[in-house]
Amino acid sequence: MSETQAQAQTHDDETPDEELRVTGERIDARIDARYGSLPPQERRIADFLLEHLGDLAIFSAADISRESGVSKATVSRLFRKLGFEDFKEVRDHARALRFTGLPTAAPVLSGDRADESGELSTGVQRHEAHERENLARMSLGLAEGKLAHAVDLIAGARRVIIVGLRNSYPVALHLHQQLLHTRPDVRVAPQPGQTLGEELAQIGEGDVVVAVGFRRRPALFGKLVRAVGASEAKLLIIGDSTSRHYAMEADCWIQCPIDADGAFDSYAAPMSLMSLISNGVLNAGLSAGRRRISAIASRYEDLDELEH
Repeated sequence: MSETQAQAQTHDDETPDEELRVTGERIDARIDARYGSLPPQERRIADFLLEHLGDLAIFSAADISRESGVSKATVSRLFRKLGFEDFKEVRDHARALRFTGLPTAAPVLSGDRADESGELSTGVQRHEAHERENLARMSLGLAEGKLAHAVDLIAGARRVIIVGLRNSYPVALHLHQQLLHTRPDVRVAPQPGQTLGEELAQIGEGDVVVAVGFRRRPALFGKLVRAVGASEAKLLIIGDSTSRHYAMEADCWIQCPIDADGAFDSYAAPMSLMSLISNGVLNAGLSAGRRRISAIASRYEDLDELEH
């Protein structure tokens, strides 16, 4: 078993949320399908649920009853109509939706909120705490030698092809922009107007494909991984924990958390990781990297491209 395979089977750095999976139809779709047949009181609860999907992980059934002005018995009856046994199943379902990357609006998160000790925290403070936790978890994984492995792959490659689809594209672009200063033959694929097949047709020995794949990936991502795996090129995969099942097909897999306190994922940790990798590649070939940076700076001046 390779180092990557062994690390892929290690779950010590996972949180309980990362074991959640969405089962069955989404709760909002279930409500939409049944809304017309619901009596008025159950509609009030349904409206409340739709407006607070992002809050269900911190609510109780009593909270929902109180906030919607409907009895707990009616709340429980609606849950059963929607196909849930109890509120715990509803809450787990909502948490799983958020874990898959679905933006679930959570208005309460924008204001002050008390934690278990009763101490109030602002939305900004909770956001900062999540960012710190994401960076700490990422650093823990990098301590296993994955950063050095990724740097070695990229620094020693003949060509580097970086693929980032959908929400992963900005992260791929950032890595591309930084690596361009450290080494030649780096590109992002696919280029506008081209397909991945055209971009990857000639990859082979000496090439490295960096596949950036965070949750809510297009279905094409798995086919990309298998295509690169069948070639003689090396494969580096960077993603959150949902990309774990691709790890065994990669030469190196790096987990980078993107969890956030609000509705949308945060990519601060992935962007930080791109900086770490690029700095490592620069230091791996410092003399050549310095010459390349100097040459690029000269072209900036010749073309008068940057502000003075």
